[in-house]
Amino acid sequence: MSQALESLLDLLDLERIEQDIFRGQSRSAVVPRVFGGQVAAQALVAAGRTVPEDRLAHSLHAYFLRAGDPGAPIIYTVDRIRDGRSFTTRRVVAVQHGQPIFHLSASFQTYEAGMEHQADMPSAPAPETLPTAAEMLPRYAHLFTEPGVIERLLEAREAVDLRYVDAPPFGTVGEPREPRSQVWFRTNGKLADDPLLHVCLATYVSDMTLLDSVLLAHGRGGWVTGDVVGASLDHAMWFHRPFRADEWLLYDQESPSASGGRGLGQARIYTQDGQLAISVIQEGVVRIPR
Repeated sequence: MSQALESLLDLLDLERIEQDIFRGQSRSAVVPRVFGGQVAAQALVAAGRTVPEDRLAHSLHAYFLRAGDPGAPIIYTVDRIRDGRSFTTRRVVAVQHGQPIFHLSASFQTYEAGMEHQADMPSAPAPETLPTAAEMLPRYAHLFTEPGVIERLLEAREAVDLRYVDAPPFGTVGEPREPRSQVWFRTNGKLADDPLLHVCLATYVSDMTLLDSVLLAHGRGGWVTGDVVGASLDHAMWFHRPFRADEWLLYDQESPSASGGRGLGQARIYTQDGQLAISVIQEGVVRIPR
């Protein structure tokens, strides 16, 4: 296991300070605020620690309310909304400096056999044939006027091996493309056999690239080039089938709409053998700087 992955796992290992109250630490992201995927993953950890182990997360719905301060801890308070015979529902509020910054609702279910069908996995090149972040990102160093951007991007991807199928938005600035994007990802090291841990790590990664397809439609490079400003507004995920975050997952993303200063991204995440594991939808603020 890489040192970066160990550090990420430590970040997700919340401190319990009361029965349903947890404290998480933060760290800086590529932009000077707490990375949204971190808050979502930590909130899901908090919810999961109040649920019986035989009940697995099957959905989450979240709102990003305020930018998080990476220099301060985050307090997660869990409300035990419902414990039914098959389903368990939890609500989590994340607080910093006395104000809520994030709200999550999550549902968990005992295993149940039922009807089965899924959308077919789209075609994509094998992940091993694609460049790593360390191989790809330095190619675009000339696009960034702010010092240290490449280093921050590489640091953000040390724990997760994330490989673009096509050029990222900042690789084709000024060239509008079809609003679709694909990446393969897996953690840089093996994980324990804990289903909640794999779900939380997929949640963490899901916020990294989902709005890329919005940018592609308009030929914008994104947050790191400064030709747009934005932030996640809400995020929803449905976990359909078992998967491992330490094995390759294909993140197939597209944007059906952008309007009103907002952009919508939707995606499906497949295992390498073609199983549809997760569906994701996210809306974010996407504005052109004045």
